Amino acid sequence: MLKWLLTVFIALALSGCGYNTLQTTDEDIKATWAEVLNQYQRRADLVPNLVNVVKGYAAHEEKVFTEVTEARARVGAMQATPELVNDEAAFQKFVAAQGELSGAISRLLLVAENYPQLKADGLFRDLQAQLEGTENRITVARNRYIDAVKAYNVTVRAFPSNLTAMLFGYTTKPSFTVENEKAIATPPKVDFGAPAAPAN
Repeated sequence: MLKWLLTVFIALALSGCGYNTLQTTDEDIKATWAEVLNQYQRRADLVPNLVNVVKGYAAHEEKVFTEVTEARARVGAMQATPELVNDEAAFQKFVAAQGELSGAISRLLLVAENYPQLKADGLFRDLQAQLEGTENRITVARNRYIDAVKAYNVTVRAFPSNLTAMLFGYTTKPSFTVENEKAIATPPKVDFGAPAAPAN
């Protein structure tokens, strides 16, 4: 009888102290993080084809191609696992690497602006559209992750659930916090307007 009463008491205590909320919000973080990784991988998969198409028209722009290839390689070398969200330093390295890849892709797209024939190429336009769509999906996935982390971190810090979090070893999770978050979240500009004016 005492064992049964103790079990009931523990169950009631856990349900009222945030334990279930911690479980739910932790699972939300895992799901939203998986989607962030999925969209980043989709972008990384588009990069080699984009580079090859641009090379066909602008072969002498080797520095930009090297930057994009190296940035993609750095992203690919990182172990982007679900556990990454439990390590602040590793998480920030991952975010920085993704930021470098975003910058390299933007520079590649700027190079394309100087080649009207490239901008008219159907494959290039298709890759541009896919990249723009992927960048939008990355932004949405990141925002969902940020919301999930916020809900979890509030539970970890708020009383009385913070006591449960300490008891079971739950700590806050890192989120996307960079100085220029707005600029990074903005997809690269895709402009199919008038061709660039010829050089004098």
